[in-house]
Amino acid sequence: MSTKEILVVDDEIGIRELLSEILFDEGYHVHLAENAAQARAFRLGHSPDLVLLDIWMPDMDGLALLKEWSSQQLLTMPVVMMSGHGTIENALEAIRVGAIDFLEKPIALQKLLKTVMTTMRQGAPLHIQSPQVAKPQETIISDGMVMVPLPLDLPLREARDHFDNAYFNYQIQKESGNISRVAEKVGIERTHLYRKLKQLGIKPNKKNIESTE
Repeated sequence: MSTKEILVVDDEIGIRELLSEILFDEGYHVHLAENAAQARAFRLGHSPDLVLLDIWMPDMDGLALLKEWSSQQLLTMPVVMMSGHGTIENALEAIRVGAIDFLEKPIALQKLLKTVMTTMRQGAPLHIQSPQVAKPQETIISDGMVMVPLPLDLPLREARDHFDNAYFNYQIQKESGNISRVAEKVGIERTHLYRKLKQLGIKPNKKNIESTE
């Protein structure tokens, strides 16, 4: 098995060195960048398995770089945002753009390792890997039941993604786009629901999102 590569992007040398040492000890190959320009240059020549990206950096912040990668179809790897001054708005915006998760500084060792392991397993943002699942499946109403055509000749994960896409689109439509009610109905914390919708390529109506906040 090849060594997994992680790009750490942070303008604080202490943070870069600390994360590098921890991840190196866990068997990862770690690359470092102190600003968006270095991260951009590295990404153009490499495809890391994971990027740990700080939000607050000089010149260009992490969210702007994330949006750039997304618009250029370079967001083919999972990105976890980091911030010592994070807010729920920052986290939600990052997830909407394409980040997989959000770590608040100071980062606890176990939280870091668990997030890295989980994110590595999850892989790249779904809307990049499998854009075909972003389109809602057609539903058929019959005798009070909602029947959804599923492509069963796919690997289990991809078939499940099709089901999840249809399920969440149905719930959003049923609740008239009210994300708070959808989160309560499906039993998922709202931040995690936003993350799931982003992975599936589902974009809730912005007015409905704002009306629930």
